[in-house]
Amino acid sequence: MISAWESLHFATLELVRSTPIKQRLICAYRRHLVTIPEDQLPSEVRDSFSRLMDSMQGVQPLRGEDAVTASVRKMSNQEADDCAALIVDIFGITCKLLLSAARASAAVVQLHGADREPGLERDSGEFDVPALIATH
Repeated sequence: MISAWESLHFATLELVRSTPIKQRLICAYRRHLVTIPEDQLPSEVRDSFSRLMDSMQGVQPLRGEDAVTASVRKMSNQEADDCAALIVDIFGITCKLLLSAARASAAVVQLHGADREPGLERDSGEFDVPALIATH
């Protein structure tokens, strides 16, 4: 199963193609964004993602088209640019949060790892976390 991060990454890659922006938005939505369960996203980007999805499918379609095509067709070029920028922003925030979580996880692993830095142990065998952070 593809992760939310991967779907956002691929949606962002769709946006850098040479086709018109509205076509890129439709492709990013259909191929990648629609598959993202909102609960797999960091809470910090869920509202933005929800607004994006609403704007991408909020217009009543004409005969022979779907809501995404209708919604993007009704957008101005500036609105389409804004949607594309929001996708990139959501991806960027998600990356930043995942990186922070990975760094925090690595610090915990280092605290419990075999390669403990001298001087970090307390008398009780606990580690001084502020000292560990300050050394990195």
